[in-house]
Amino acid sequence: MSKARLVITAIEVEGRSPAEVIAAYGVSRSWLYELLGRYRAEGGAAFEPRSRRPHTSPRATSPQTVELVLRIRKELAESGLDAGADTIGWHLAHHHRTTLSRATIHRILTRAGAVTPEPVKRPKSSYLRFAAEQPNETWQSDFTHYRLTTGADSEIISWLDDHSRLALHVSAHPRITGPIVLATFRQAADQHGYPASTLTDNGMVYTTRFAGGRGGRTGLETELARRGIVQKNSRPNHPTTCGKVERFQQTLKNWLRAQPAQPATLTALPALLDAFVDAYNHHRPHRSLPHRATPATAYAARPKATPGANLDTHHRVRTDRIDTTGCVTLRLAGRLHHIGIGRTHAGTHVLLLVQDFDIRVIDAATGELLRELVLDPTRDYQPTGRPPGPTRK
Repeated sequence: MSKARLVITAIEVEGRSPAEVIAAYGVSRSWLYELLGRYRAEGGAAFEPRSRRPHTSPRATSPQTVELVLRIRKELAESGLDAGADTIGWHLAHHHRTTLSRATIHRILTRAGAVTPEPVKRPKSSYLRFAAEQPNETWQSDFTHYRLTTGADSEIISWLDDHSRLALHVSAHPRITGPIVLATFRQAADQHGYPASTLTDNGMVYTTRFAGGRGGRTGLETELARRGIVQKNSRPNHPTTCGKVERFQQTLKNWLRAQPAQPATLTALPALLDAFVDAYNHHRPHRSLPHRATPATAYAARPKATPGANLDTHHRVRTDRIDTTGCVTLRLAGRLHHIGIGRTHAGTHVLLLVQDFDIRVIDAATGELLRELVLDPTRDYQPTGRPPGPTRK
C-alpha cells in the first residue's frame, strides 16, 4: 500500500489526528492537508499519479505563431519550394518579424504531423564542399528534360553563378545544341558580364575533348578561348563536381511540377521559368549561403571577377557581427581598429571587404552597404561622422 493510502486510512478509518500521522509517517503538514482535501473532493482518484506539468507555460510558443508556422509550411510546400525549418525561420524573421529557433520550428512541425521521418543520411561533415570566392569567378551550366502535358519533351538549359548560386540564364528549347549553348552563354554575359571561367560536364554541346579530335572545337570552346576564359570540365561519371547546377535543376523541376497550370506547349514554358527565376534569385532564401541570403544578395555583395584578371580583388574578406556598441573590429598592419557602424545595426552579421586601407562593410543577409571608408591607421576608433544617438528613420 502506498504511503498516501496509509495516511488516509490512518485518519479516515482509524480516526487518528493529523499531528499523530505526521509524526508516525514523517510527512509534511502541507502535503498531508493537500492530500486530505483532494481525497475528500475526488475520492479514490486522489491516489492516481498526477502530471507534474505546470498549469501555465508563459514562454510557450503562442497558438498564433504555431498557426503561422504551419501556414508558411503549407504555402511553401504547395509552391514546390523548400519548406524545411531553416527556410521557415528565414520567412518568419524577414516577413513577419518573428524569431524562432530551428529546433522550435521542427517541434511544431513534428507535433502537427508535417514531417516525414527519413532514414539517417550521410553526415554533412563527410562532404568536401567548394565554392568560388567571387561572383563571375566560375559559371556552371547543364541542361535537363521536362515533359509537357501533350507528351512532347523539352530541354531546359541553365547558367548558374558558382559563388552566389544566382540563376544567370534559364531557357527552354526543343533540343539543346552547340549553337544554343553559345547563344545562351552570350545572353547571360550581356546581362551579367563575362566570367573568369566555366564549369560543365563533358557533353558534346559543351566540349569535344573526348571526341577524338573530330569536328574541331564547339562554338562555346572557341568563344571561351577567344576571350581568355578558362574552361573546366568535370571528370566522367562524377556529377557532384557540377553539383550546384544539378541541385538547381532539381529545385526547378520540383517547382514546375507543383504548378497548377502545367505547360502544354513550349511557348507556355518560358513564362513559368521567368517566374521561378525571379522567386529563386530574389525571394527564396538559399540554405547554402551565409545567413540564408538570397542569390541576388550574395551576387551583389562582392566585386565581380573578369576573364584573365587577378581574382584576388580584395586581399582579405572577413565575416563579423556588429557588437552592442555598434562597432566591428579589424586588425590591420598589426594594430586593432574599431570601426563605427551604428547601434541601430547591433547584432547584424556583416562582411568586411578589405583592400589595403579601403574597407566596405556589407550586411551579410541583405547585401546592404552599411559603411565604406578609408581607414585612418593613426586612430583606433574610426567614427561614422554622424551626430551621436540612434539613426533617424
